[in-house]
This record gives sequence, structure tokens and C-alpha cells, in this order.
Amino acid sequence: MKDLKSERSNTDDNQAREFPQRPLRKKLAKLSFGGSPASMQAMWSDWAVHFAIAPDLQVDMVKSASESWLQWARYVSTGCPDDPDLKPIEPAKTDRRFRSDGWSQPPFAAMAQGFLLLEDLADQAARNVPGLEPSKKDSVAFVTRQILDAMAPSNFPATNPEVLTRTLATGGANIHQGLKSALRDIKDGPHPAGNSQVGETVATTPGKVVYRNHLIELIQYEPTTDTVHPEPVLIVPAWIMKYYILDLSPENSLVRYLTEQGFTVFMISWRNPTAEDAHYGMQDYLDLGPRAALDVIESHTGARRVHAAGYCLGGTLLSIAAAAMARDGDDRLASMTLFAAQTDFSEPGELNLFINESQVSFLEDVMHEQGYLDASQMMSAFQMLRSNDLIWSQMVRKYLLGEDDLPMNDLMAWNADTTRMPARMHSQYLRHMFLNNDLAAGRYHVDGHHVSLRDIRIPVFAVGTETDHIAPWRSVFKIHALGHADVTFALTNGGHNAGVLSEPGHKRRHFRIHTVRDQDKALSPEDWMEVAPLQDGSWWPAWASWLADNSGTKGKPPKMGKALGDAPGTYVFQE
Repeated sequence: MKDLKSERSNTDDNQAREFPQRPLRKKLAKLSFGGSPASMQAMWSDWAVHFAIAPDLQVDMVKSASESWLQWARYVSTGCPDDPDLKPIEPAKTDRRFRSDGWSQPPFAAMAQGFLLLEDLADQAARNVPGLEPSKKDSVAFVTRQILDAMAPSNFPATNPEVLTRTLATGGANIHQGLKSALRDIKDGPHPAGNSQVGETVATTPGKVVYRNHLIELIQYEPTTDTVHPEPVLIVPAWIMKYYILDLSPENSLVRYLTEQGFTVFMISWRNPTAEDAHYGMQDYLDLGPRAALDVIESHTGARRVHAAGYCLGGTLLSIAAAAMARDGDDRLASMTLFAAQTDFSEPGELNLFINESQVSFLEDVMHEQGYLDASQMMSAFQMLRSNDLIWSQMVRKYLLGEDDLPMNDLMAWNADTTRMPARMHSQYLRHMFLNNDLAAGRYHVDGHHVSLRDIRIPVFAVGTETDHIAPWRSVFKIHALGHADVTFALTNGGHNAGVLSEPGHKRRHFRIHTVRDQDKALSPEDWMEVAPLQDGSWWPAWASWLADNSGTKGKPPKMGKALGDAPGTYVFQE
């Protein structure tokens, strides 16, 4: 057995190989906030060269621009009528910038229509270039969209009718309040409620912390039924955010719902790492996370089989654990459930725009300097995927309309309760998953030997969400082609978080569900959509029924493990 000094030496050697000493580049990386100038320059240069040698496209763009200008001029000359049939262009259903009544009146209607036409032309110029790699097209379209989003007439007081109306009505008090908020945020940073609600209004399901190591606290929740299924449910959340996304308010807590359906539920609560944890890698998160939790559940409850569910990164880690267990003949998993979790990263969606060799290398320099990836650095990328909703609309509300003290709901509180990512772990995750796609290709190693998702034979339940920008549902769907398991796939409306939080009774929820067995012919996502009927309501009851079908007969609940403290534990409060 290696001694501690030897292990530390190996760890340091690995770190040295993963993070070369580049002091000057690290300074540059910090100045650029982790963004790679080389990556950006290469993208624009590639697009410009291909656009320059596409004269047909240039002619088409001139024609399109001329037609758009004539339509806009005709619309303005007739007084900007509020008739959808007469408008040159309609905003996307998800675009809320121009929905207030003021945008239907001139001159603001003309501004909105002109801006939307400009956005459409820019998108055509980015995506219609022949010969340009699809990823480069997406990158150019994304960056162009960010530039135009910042220039939208809704972002400026003089061209936003809602702001002008509010300013006249309040005598400018909204601008005064917005300026105070801006100066405060510049000085002290934003003031979210964060974890002040934890244990009070969110993460309130009764339970006990029954195990703790350096990376996790394991919470066992108290039973709410007289009998429970013999197979406990272990939930592995993503460590990119706090665990209680699945235990928000009592009415939308997935944990509470499962206990009410007769399941014994365990939840991993991840530690919020600091610079001292920089050396922890994916193998550490596997060993100290789901592997340690399974051992504790087996010893505390005597259960031989466990239903495991993973959310986002937690689902990816769970799939690695399941593949390693299958390889080693460990049959303790009764089923595996993946919530918006990718196992094949060949089509990761817009998040891939931030991940290439140049960008990851720059990000590694930042992380090596800090020891971790800070939450603000991470959240900025996610916010840019929906910049209209998460950046500009919030700035308009806060700094122009003066609405700084709006009540924070449970999901907003959770979203503000951010975490950090250890440098080594995040570097390995980006390289092994996004850059190399090692897990899907069967190249990923656990305990020094490769693992393959093809070894997984247990039933799989996977959930995708229709408007997920982080784990697109077609990417999540790829689990069908990676294993030898019966896969039940549910597609629900909503995004990465809201689609998973789809409790019974939630308004305007719908989903599709269909099972493809291992011996069935493969289905493409489009073919699957045709055979999976649309159903109103929440997918939670369908999942609970699926779990019950793969469980044994109910019996007396197991005893609670020796308590180290009450839920929600201590790690969740780490800032």
C-alpha cells in the first residue's frame, strides 16, 4: 500500500503534467477573464475567408437586405400598423423584449422591427456560409447574437417605451434607484439571497446526515409511509450547484414526492471546494461520491439493490460508476436514471462554443492560478446562452426600471447559491468528456482500466427537456445507442432546471414517454417523437411507476442511520 508521501508525490506529478508552469500566460488569461483571444480570432478569420470566397452568398445577402429594407420602409410609411400580417418580421416566441404595449406604437415599433430584421440578416450571414464547419457557424452566430443583444433598443432608456413611461410616472425615481443599485453592485458585487433560505423555505424535507467525507455529506430522508420498497433511491446531483434543486419548496420537492410514493431516499450533498481541493479529480469524485454512498446505503439498510438517479454532471458521473460496476461484476444497482445528463458529448449544443483546445487550455491556466473555477466565471457562460432573459432583461429591470427588491422565489434562491469547481476535476471533465468524448468511445478509465457503457444491462430511465441549452435533449437521447439496456426516455417541456422540476399539478406541463428495449430496432430522435404520444401533466408519476415496477414488494422502512446532524447538513451552507 502506498504511503501518504508517495501518494502526494504522485498527485503533484500529475498536477504538474496537467497544469504546466506558464506564469505569463496565466496573467494574460486572467486579463481576458479566461477567454482565449486565439480561439476568437481563429473563428472570425475562418468565417471571413469562407464568406469572401462565396460571391453567390454575398449577392443573396444584398438581395435579402434590400427586401428587408423595402418591407421595413413600407411598414413605417403606413404608420407601423399593429397587424401581424403587415409586420416585416415577428420575434421568436421566447423573445420577451418587445412584448409591452409601447413597442406596438411608432416610433418604437419601427425600432423593434428594424432591429429584428438586422438580427435575422446577421444570423443568415453566419449560418449560410458554404464550406464553414458547423461548429464555426454556430460560434459566429452565437458571438454575433451576443453583440446585437447588447445593442437592442430595449436596453437603452431613450429607446425603451416602458422605461420612458416609468420615468415620467415616477419623476425619474426609477433611474435614481437604478443608479444606486449599479453603484452598489460595482462596489460590492450583486446581492442575491443565496443560501439564506436553506432550511427555512427550501431544503426542508426532514432527514439526517448519516455519512460525511471530504467531498460529500449523505442525507437519509425520513419515511412518510408505513411501508416502502426494499430498494432505496440514491440521488447524485451535479456538484456545479447545490443539491437542493431537487428539494426546493415542499410543493415541488422531488425528494418529498419520492418518500410519499413509498421510497427510501438518500441524497448526496457535495462540498463547496476551495483552492486547497485543487488536486481532487474525477476519480476522487467517483470514489468519495456515488461509490462511498452505495457502500454506506448497503451497510445501513441491508439493501442489496439500489435505484440510482443522477442529475446533469451527477448523471454523467453515475453512468461512469454504473459502467465500472458492470465491468467488475458489481450488481448492486437495480436501475439507473439520468436527469438531463449527457453520456455522449459529440453534440453538446451551444455550450460547446466555449469548449475547444485553445479555450480549455486558457481556462486551465486560470484554474491553476486560483485552484478552482469560480462560480461567477462559470455562470457567465451559462447566462450568455440565454443572454436576453438572464442578463439584459435583468439589467433593464434593475437599473432602468428601478425594480431592485423583487421577491426571490425558490428557484432564484437556488440559482444564486453558487459553487466552485476544483481545477483538476474540471480540467479532466472538459477534456475527457467535451473535447475527447472518451466515455462514449469506451476510452475512459476507472481504476486504471477502461469502462464501457455497453456493459450496462440494468433498466435505464432518461429525462430530456425540450429547451435545454446545457444538455440538449437529442444529446441526452444518445444513451439509447451506447448500452445494452432497456431505455425508457421521457421528454418534457421546459429547460434544464424547470423541466426537471415538473411536479404534479404544475401548470402547462406535458411530456412524451416511450421505452426502447435492447432487442428493439433503433429509433432516431425524430422517429421516437412519432411513436411517443404527447401527454399532459408531470412526468414524475410515470417515473415513480417505473421505479415501482422495477422494485420488490413493500415492507417495513429501514432504520435511519446514525445521525451526524439534521438535514440539510453543513456542506450546503459553505460559501
